Amino acid sequence: MDERLKNVVLEHSDDIVNMWLKEVDAHKKNDYTSTISEEMFENTNREFVNVIFSSIEKQGLSSDLDDFSERLINLGWPLSYLTDGMQVFRRVVTDFILKQSEKVNSDHFSEILREVDGWVDPIINRLVNEYSGSWEHIVSLQRVALQELSAPLIPVMDNITIMPLIGTIDTERAKLIMENLLDGVIKHNAEVVLIDITGVPVVDTMVAHHIIQAAEAVRLIGSRCILVGIRPEIAQTIVNLGIDLGKFPTKSSLRKGFQSALELTNRRIEDTRSNDQDIEKLIDSLDGE
Repeated sequence: MDERLKNVVLEHSDDIVNMWLKEVDAHKKNDYTSTISEEMFENTNREFVNVIFSSIEKQGLSSDLDDFSERLINLGWPLSYLTDGMQVFRRVVTDFILKQSEKVNSDHFSEILREVDGWVDPIINRLVNEYSGSWEHIVSLQRVALQELSAPLIPVMDNITIMPLIGTIDTERAKLIMENLLDGVIKHNAEVVLIDITGVPVVDTMVAHHIIQAAEAVRLIGSRCILVGIRPEIAQTIVNLGIDLGKFPTKSSLRKGFQSALELTNRRIEDTRSNDQDIEKLIDSLDGE
């Protein structure tokens, strides 16, 4: 930026800041910032304009721009706040310089505009690039976390695990289910895996195919699958589509599936209440003697 223009801007920074804050505040009622508290909005605006002036004072782009972009993402502010704010700043600075007729020749409008653009555009590019990079990084982390949560394998008892599935199953998720299932079976030394599709809204040919593939893969490594959560409408759909699920057991509920898993692992659930009653009768009879 030309030194003359730079000095004008820095010497009148307070005036420019007030003009910028006033114009930005005027848009608050009609855009995405209308729901933000007055205190947070004012503090963020102050920080924003300070970061901008910090860049011109240091004669280059500072790391403060990167830090500010990252904080905005964490606060949930949109990218348009940055771009709109910089456009307002460009307009305010240009108008202010043109009014300083004693220090700047207002006839050189194009020159002034070019100088201001040369200062403002790099700041916009830096803010946008940093915001986009940080956003992509956060989205990537969230995607990984969501994938890990979308197909969990939960050990509920020795040699018995459950994989609850919720939501739509597409090809990418089916691949993840297969990987988690096989890794989990080996990790937990599972003999029986219960695949619970209670939370799967639609079971079509593709979903059924993926489930059959998963069950077959589990069988090849020495374990067994039980498909549970077969609701009446799902059963009807499977029959109408002609899907063969006869290669592995199916149960209508997780409870029934768990009982079958116990039987397959040579265990069973016993009602101890009858035994307690027999013991009480025996004690009563001994007391009577």
